[in-house]
Amino acid sequence: MRNVERYPVEGPNALWQMYRTVSRFKAVRNFIMIQFTRYCPSLPIKNWVYRRVLGMKVGRHTAFALMVMVDVFFPERITVGENTIIGYNTTILTHEYLTREYRLGDVIIGSNVMIGANSTILPGIVIGDNAVVAAGSVVHRDVPAGAFVGGNPAREIVRS
Repeated sequence: MRNVERYPVEGPNALWQMYRTVSRFKAVRNFIMIQFTRYCPSLPIKNWVYRRVLGMKVGRHTAFALMVMVDVFFPERITVGENTIIGYNTTILTHEYLTREYRLGDVIIGSNVMIGANSTILPGIVIGDNAVVAAGSVVHRDVPAGAFVGGNPAREIVRS
C-alpha cells in the first residue's frame, strides 16, 4: 500500500471541498508557475521555480522535460534526487480527491532515475536510486533502487 494520509470528508465529494485543504491563492499561484515551467525550455530556470517558488526539493542536474505536470496543490511534497530525468508529459501527484476522502502523500524520486514520457506517479510513492520507469507507466507502488518497471499498473520488467 502507498504511504498516504487519509482524511474523510462529509457532504459532497472531496473535490468540492478542495479549498478547505488548500488556499485559492496558493492554487492559482502554483497553477500559473507550473504552466510556465511546463513550456520553459531552460532547465536551470525550471529548477529554480520548482525549488524557490513551489518549495520542491530538486537535486543538481535534474531535468524536467517539456510538459511535465507536478502537483498543483502540494508540490512541496515532491523530492527529486540528483541527475534524474523526468520524461515528457509525466504527471507527479501528491494528492487524490475521492468521493468520501482525500489522500496526501509525499513523492520521493531518487538520484540517477529515468522516468519515461507520459508516466503517472501517484501519491505516497518512493522510487529508489538508479531505477528506470518505462514510458506510459502508472506507478502505484514503490519502486526499489535499480529496478526497471513499466506498464499500467507498473510491474518489474526482467532484463535479459
